[in-house]
Amino acid sequence: LASCAKVQYTPEQAGKDYAKLLVLASQGDSNAQNSIGVIQEKLGNYDIAVSYYEESVKLDNEVAQYNLAVLYDEGKFIKQDYNKAFELYKKSVDKGYPYAENNLAMMYYRGKGITQDYNKAFELLEKSANQGLSIAQYNFGVVYDNGRGVKQDYKKAIEWYEKAATQGFAKAQYNLGVMYERGQGVKQDYKKAFEWYEKSAIQGIANAQHNLGLMYDNGYGVKQDYKKAFEWYEKAANQGDAKAQFYLGFMYYNGQGVKQDYKKAIELYEKAATQGFAKAQYNLGAMYDNGYGVKQDYKKAFEW
Repeated sequence: LASCAKVQYTPEQAGKDYAKLLVLASQGDSNAQNSIGVIQEKLGNYDIAVSYYEESVKLDNEVAQYNLAVLYDEGKFIKQDYNKAFELYKKSVDKGYPYAENNLAMMYYRGKGITQDYNKAFELLEKSANQGLSIAQYNFGVVYDNGRGVKQDYKKAIEWYEKAATQGFAKAQYNLGVMYERGQGVKQDYKKAFEWYEKSAIQGIANAQHNLGLMYDNGYGVKQDYKKAFEWYEKAANQGDAKAQFYLGFMYYNGQGVKQDYKKAIELYEKAATQGFAKAQYNLGAMYDNGYGVKQDYKKAFEW
């Protein structure tokens, strides 16, 4: 599940209009005040950003209410305060702002600063998702996928993941790939799973990169290609994905898609093993047991 970040308005977008925004803000234009707040936050001038958000909030601007709520919710630049975040999200929701509906839904769903209430979370997510907000559509899919607060329904999950995925939402693309790979709520289809994993992987989702590597490694939905598998495992491994680190180590061990290198295999097994990945721990133990890529050490083999 995910919460929305800021509605961005960067200095580049403002350009020469920044001076005009300042004039408008001084005249009580709440949209200008909010825009300056976002610009100043982007520049790292958080005190100034908060002051402009607060001025805009006084004029009941729903976007500023949302933006200030996010700051209190995350507690990154001002002291975290879930009560203030809730109040501001609620004001923005009352004006029908979909981003606020999503984030307030997440507060109810997780019981963050308030009593957990799946029914209210569901109601808010539905409103936001039906307004076309991709992150809410993704979250709505997750709710149906997990069956928390609602009867588990893979077909409904697929429906909402697809809405978000077709808008380019990377996490939804990954989850949709999983559903097609496993045949949950849809007929199993490795080719479609591959297609959605690839879209998500290109956007940098580590789990999708790992799964895409597996598809190439095993020839699921695509012609087997160890070099391609290696490339995608490596991308995920560089993001700290333990499973990808293990499989990349395995490729170095066997010389698949890359020149055989026991030392590299050891290095990658260690990274995955220290994250608690059992297969990597076993293989690392075997490496020490046999002295592959490392001095033979029965004690370390036993430990792993």
